[in-house]
Amino acid sequence: MFTEEMKKEYTILIPDMLPIHFQLFTAIFAHWGYNSELLREDGREVVDEGLKNVHNDTCYPALLVIGQFLNALKSGKYDVNKTALLLTQTGGGCRASNYIALLRKALQKEFPQVPVLSLNFSGLESDSSFKINPPMFLALLNAIIYGDLLMSLYNQCKPYEIIDGKTDKKLEYWEKVLAHNFKNGRFLSRKNIYKAILDDFASVERSKEKKIRVGIVGEIYVKYSPLANNHLEEFLISENCEPVVPSLLEFVMYCTVCALMNGKIYGYKDKKTIANEIAYQVVYRKQKELIKQMKSHGEFDAPHDFEELRKAADKYISQGVTMGEGWLITAEMATLAEHGVKNIVCAQPFGCLPNHIVGKGMVRSIKNAYPDVNIVPIDYDPGATKVNQENRIKLMLSNAVL
Repeated sequence: MFTEEMKKEYTILIPDMLPIHFQLFTAIFAHWGYNSELLREDGREVVDEGLKNVHNDTCYPALLVIGQFLNALKSGKYDVNKTALLLTQTGGGCRASNYIALLRKALQKEFPQVPVLSLNFSGLESDSSFKINPPMFLALLNAIIYGDLLMSLYNQCKPYEIIDGKTDKKLEYWEKVLAHNFKNGRFLSRKNIYKAILDDFASVERSKEKKIRVGIVGEIYVKYSPLANNHLEEFLISENCEPVVPSLLEFVMYCTVCALMNGKIYGYKDKKTIANEIAYQVVYRKQKELIKQMKSHGEFDAPHDFEELRKAADKYISQGVTMGEGWLITAEMATLAEHGVKNIVCAQPFGCLPNHIVGKGMVRSIKNAYPDVNIVPIDYDPGATKVNQENRIKLMLSNAVL
């Protein structure tokens, strides 16, 4: 177990799912007395380490996360007697709910002394001393919103920048500024910070060339993690495309809405559904605030309104489909198509049941509604080669719609 006394001496390692967002998380943890570090290793040795400790039929994200943790512990960079591991959990009804059990099993032989912590809002691992209090929750929520904004602006600037590296410098600068703000508890002046970020990225000189826009949807880890998707966003930019990546905030709202829908479908209302209803209204208001500011600024495309996503889902699938990413994948593909992003990569771990049903399984329905939409499901697993994945995407791009 990770105890309160361990906070002073332990380093907490975090797997790299969203490089921008999770870097801000480490600043928040530092403000609350936790010393944390985001793991960046993403070579083949991470996959091989995962294969040594996790069955290859297990979910690819679990294999990667566990491989990244064990690779770090064996690297010699950390004192394994003063190191803990942190995993996020949604409590979904799929293999993802077993990540922590699999990780602890993998640690038993060589690193039984290393504690494993759970970051979740579902009441899992409630006896851990890693507690999320309301102020910390508010900070994490704001980090998600700022991270989404930076991710979106980066992808809207990087493919068009005239001076190479200018967008990267802007991103690096704002990551440092926001991290400093979170470490010092100064992050609530959102409107002023939004405007400053938007103005700064708008100053990047960009070409007017019309490029292929490619949406990225799918299982949450593979969709966002450069380790899992073989740096998909970078690859698309190198292929003269603009990646369009849905926000993490959409997934947060999806999780709260799923709890509300289950209560509605099964006819119950308890403390959990009431809490989720309040949380949804709070988060949705913050999304509306960001969308309004981005639209009034006028230089960049704003995220999709979440209620618009829900309406898009209703055309194809029930909101009662809540396993994994559930109806959200269908809604994101449909909304991207409605807004002119007609080329979509659906990234999924091989054998991911929710993705094969609500991702690959809904492609035909969406193509019937939008005959010119170009959707390619790409499987990611230890045996799938990067060359094969990129060739399939290149084939899609050869028929891409501007």
